[in-house]
Amino acid sequence: MTLQQEIVGNAMQMAVVNLRPGQTVYCEAGKFLFKTVNVTMETRLSGPSGNGGGQQQGGGGGMGGMLRQAMGTAMQVGQRMLAGESLAFQYFTSQGGEGTVGFAGVLPGEMRALELDGTRAWFAEKDAFVAAESTVDFGIAFQGGRTGMSGGEGFVLEKFTGHGTVIIAGAGNFIDLNPADFGGRIEVDTGCVVAFEEGIQYGVQRIGGLNRQGMMNAVFGGEGLSLATLEGNGRVILQSLTIESLANALKKAQGGDKQGPTGGLFSTHAG
Repeated sequence: MTLQQEIVGNAMQMAVVNLRPGQTVYCEAGKFLFKTVNVTMETRLSGPSGNGGGQQQGGGGGMGGMLRQAMGTAMQVGQRMLAGESLAFQYFTSQGGEGTVGFAGVLPGEMRALELDGTRAWFAEKDAFVAAESTVDFGIAFQGGRTGMSGGEGFVLEKFTGHGTVIIAGAGNFIDLNPADFGGRIEVDTGCVVAFEEGIQYGVQRIGGLNRQGMMNAVFGGEGLSLATLEGNGRVILQSLTIESLANALKKAQGGDKQGPTGGLFSTHAG
């Protein structure tokens, strides 16, 4: 069943989730805001099993099952560490009646509830995940070597499969596009991609060639050397604010802007 939720607010939105008795929702550590007293909270290293209960699998077979479970959890944690994601998830279950839980992202911007029907996965940029019901599986997808090394922000993606509702967040305002409506392909700043459906081909391309105009784009255009490419027929969500532009704006306001007139290629990245 679809998660009962409402996204409220403007510049910094939050998701208010109403849980049915026994229903479980989980979030990445640090995205929880508030809950009613009849909602229990538990922190685990393991992701959801996707069986609807949000419970860790004991895995029959005695010690063998426990060992497989431990190894599976270790692999999940290792993937999240490599991706720079939170190591743990927080699980919330309503007991003895309906309950309410609130979640939010970490940047000023919008949130979006995506409905998975089991036929198509969704991919999102790292840190986009906020919360999902326990029937949705969270995974990490790594882009291929050339795409990842060229794209920077696109190297690691969050992957959502299964059935149910997943809530994501981004910076600034969202726009929904379908590359099929624009000749089958769109090119965007690598930091503007929030999420896209399975079936969309994601890649990275160099801006221009190694010539005068290509170097002008890279040095003065503010985009660096690469653009993200999205091809196919499916839903794409873009954001109007990138983390890099927000960081540079804050540094400039504090008198610490090192970007100067050269823009993208020689800009100083925060962090």
